[in-house]
Amino acid sequence: MNNDEQLRYPIGKFTAKDSYTSEELKACIDRIEALPSKVEALIKTFSAKQLDTPYRDGGWTARQVLHHMPDSHMNAYIRIKWSLTENTPIIKAYDEKAWAETPETKLDPAVSVNFLHALHTKWVSLLRLLKPEDLQREFYHPDNKKHVRLDRAIAMYAWHGDHHLGHLKIVAGK
Repeated sequence: MNNDEQLRYPIGKFTAKDSYTSEELKACIDRIEALPSKVEALIKTFSAKQLDTPYRDGGWTARQVLHHMPDSHMNAYIRIKWSLTENTPIIKAYDEKAWAETPETKLDPAVSVNFLHALHTKWVSLLRLLKPEDLQREFYHPDNKKHVRLDRAIAMYAWHGDHHLGHLKIVAGK
């Protein structure tokens, strides 16, 4: 992996497994649960300059990453809810880059960290209550034209949080 790839994917790329054990899914849910506190602890040390520093050339600033995480995880929560209440729903894709430029992404990231805490509390509560048959439900992503099972979505979003935490650690110099 070259340096740009290491900066882009500080924990490596996500690779879905064919299936997940209940222990693996519990560990993924635990990672989702822990993310807001890890993010909050890390950014307490950030200066205003660090918040507006990109983690790599051409990458988002720490502030944008901090606002992106709850946006993305809110969409994940909604996708899971749709999958539990509809048969293989076609989810609504969104333009992450455009969302990273909306006006509230210039605000103090504490707004998004607080939202991340609340969202993850509700999301983790839902995930811990899913039955094995619920985890086999899926949604259809129209952009990549793929069906995504909920167990894989949980693993992917556990990775996603750690992935962006890795970006923030780059800005922090850790």
